[in-house]
Amino acid sequence: MADERVILVGKPGCHLCDDARAIVAAVCDETGVAWGEVSILDDPELADRYAEQIPVVLVDGVVHDFWRVDAGRLRQAVTTA
Repeated sequence: MADERVILVGKPGCHLCDDARAIVAAVCDETGVAWGEVSILDDPELADRYAEQIPVVLVDGVVHDFWRVDAGRLRQAVTTA
């Protein structure tokens, strides 16, 4: 995941994560930015940190959004950095 600038932290069965995934995928495909996804179920540290906030979107390792992802804000973040 070292090449992925955007990381979606979520878990299976989370409807907000499904919504966030669609937005992240669309914005990253549009801008050519690599992205990936990790589940809090596979990483106890992420679960401790983000369990009450998922989905969480990280841009360049920094929390960008949680719960709801705004496509315009994400697009701006990945194109101006």
